[in-house]
Amino acid sequence: MQEYNLKREEIFVTTKLWISSFQYDKALKAFNASLRNLNLDYVDLYLLHWPQPTYRRDAWKVLEKIYKEGRARSIGVSNYYKHHLEELLNEADVIPAVNQVEFTPYLYLRDLKNFCDDHYITLEAYSPLTRGRKLDDKKLLEVAQKYNKTAAQTLIRWGLQHNIIEIPKSSKKDHIIENSQIFDFSISEEDMALLNGLDEKFYVGNWNPTLDRWK
Repeated sequence: MQEYNLKREEIFVTTKLWISSFQYDKALKAFNASLRNLNLDYVDLYLLHWPQPTYRRDAWKVLEKIYKEGRARSIGVSNYYKHHLEELLNEADVIPAVNQVEFTPYLYLRDLKNFCDDHYITLEAYSPLTRGRKLDDKKLLEVAQKYNKTAAQTLIRWGLQHNIIEIPKSSKKDHIIENSQIFDFSISEEDMALLNGLDEKFYVGNWNPTLDRWK
């Protein structure tokens, strides 16, 4: 911030609590360490990284504490499926603002999206570009060509029209610029339905909510 003469309110800082620190005391120490490392008084969004089964309830209590203290302006979860959220909502004083998950036309988690919408939890999509693995898909390219856009731009626009926050990742300047040029077109309802139909439960990350370790 100092290097670029930015004010604190001009940036939005998100960080996460890793599963090895989910016990209550460890979670507090880990959060305080994050603030020190970032040289900040607060973060804008603090997330639980995974639905670690043993201590996730303890960890959420810590997030509620730092939220009430104003040291996290909002709190949320990552990689939570519907049953994880149901468990949390039964006990939580604060509803998570965000659930960060993998979400693309090829992993169209319709039930999870509907549940989050019903409970005012915003979905945030990581790997919205499938880490490049589906950018040459014929059906996706056919839709993209109709709007004179790239496959990547079409995927990002699809997510926006589902009211998803998206965090496409790139280290290349031209790709970053390309990814931002998605506000001058809209995908038709017919083409949105076509893209929705590409779902094949295609995971590119390590999270799969059907695995026993995340029950």
